[in-house]
Amino acid sequence: MATIANLYIDAGADYSNIITVSTATFAPLDLTGYTVKSQMRKSYGSSVAYNFNAMVYDATTGRVKIYLTSTESESIPPGRYLYDIEITQTVSGIKTRVIEGIAIISPQITKT
Repeated sequence: MATIANLYIDAGADYSNIITVSTATFAPLDLTGYTVKSQMRKSYGSSVAYNFNAMVYDATTGRVKIYLTSTESESIPPGRYLYDIEITQTVSGIKTRVIEGIAIISPQITKT
């Protein structure tokens, strides 16, 4: 079962978050040979998705990184979204959802 974590993202600003993926015994999961994907959508059935840039940040310590550039975050309409982060073991193809929750995009006030 995925861990629940909510994100708060300022539109027009750079955003990044580093998450540690753990085993059932709370030890960091070695992510060598894994890939990461993450998206947010307005609802579970929405056909419009916004991709996070997602990567294995430090494989041996189980750390993944998701991020948006300021240009990417500015292009997402403010509001409430659902998101998740999935890891895929490249050899077996097994996918695991490790984090899910709500992402709140707050509107940008200062414009350039």
